[in-house]
Amino acid sequence: MTSTSDLHVVETRPLIPPYQLHKELILEGPSIVTVTQTRENIKSILQGIDERLLVIVGPCSVHDVQAARDYACRLLPLRKQYAGQLEIVMRVYFEKPRTTIGWKGLINDPHLDGTYDINTGLRLARELLLDLAQEGMPAATELLDPVVPQYIADLISWTAIGARTTESQTHREMASGLSMPIGYKNSTDGSTSIAINAMEAASKSHHFLGINLHGQVSIVTTTGNPDGHLVLRGGNSGPNYHSEAVTQAVQALSSSCLPSKVMVDCSHGNSSKDYRRQGEVLLKVAEQIRNGSRDIMGVMLESHLVEGNQPVTENISDLTYGKSVTDACINIERTAELLGELAEAVAFRQ
Repeated sequence: MTSTSDLHVVETRPLIPPYQLHKELILEGPSIVTVTQTRENIKSILQGIDERLLVIVGPCSVHDVQAARDYACRLLPLRKQYAGQLEIVMRVYFEKPRTTIGWKGLINDPHLDGTYDINTGLRLARELLLDLAQEGMPAATELLDPVVPQYIADLISWTAIGARTTESQTHREMASGLSMPIGYKNSTDGSTSIAINAMEAASKSHHFLGINLHGQVSIVTTTGNPDGHLVLRGGNSGPNYHSEAVTQAVQALSSSCLPSKVMVDCSHGNSSKDYRRQGEVLLKVAEQIRNGSRDIMGVMLESHLVEGNQPVTENISDLTYGKSVTDACINIERTAELLGELAEAVAFRQ
């Protein structure tokens, strides 16, 4: 008999249900405080109640959980030092959208060897997030696969919807049910209209197909997420972090009756994909802050223990510890310098 289904599927493996991972790796006590308090702080920044700046900073992607822990140990003192001016949240990205092919992140391929041990990837991700929360380091991520939030979203204080997925109805629906503030990145061509549409769509109630904590396919009904904001990341048309572009974006947001504050991503199109220029972008943002701008509510930086990046090789032991295997990053020492400059600008404005 001729089959008409699964013609290109060679294997399906059972996925651990979310509730089982939650039961093994429990969010409790101080970790809950880290997550919930940071979410509230970010909402206050977005609403203009809190005059500090939100800073999403950390590796482009996590491929080595121990290096991520070591990075967090270096970042946590800076979070405490500049707490009066900056709400520092560590960038902990487990999923990577690819233009064509490539390593898709720790959850998808935790061993970096093409074995796609997703159950282990989910466990490693949740373990790391719990460790960070217990130490008082809140986490930010980009949620790409709509199944993943059931496994880790309770540990995330801020999330991004990326430039390639902002137009996706699936991701807008997912965002409408998430429990944390969300940044929507402008399109890769540099336009903000799609991200603004996404913010509006995700703020409304939706009904869609998803899974529940038991892994059962379900009809999901959401309230809508009102805590969205625009992330300016530049694009093919050039950077958009300068004051004129910020003003134009804020005016477009106001016209749509949406929160009229923006975050500036110092990487990607704004740095012309040169990681070393992230500092230039941040210092220009700091100058706007120092001059009294209240349109910018946050910044993003790609940063790791060691600057630059490296390819994934067959022999994983050859990889340089603390160096990105995706986009190139500035190092933690340069990061500390830039955070100091930014904090000084916010203090001057305050």
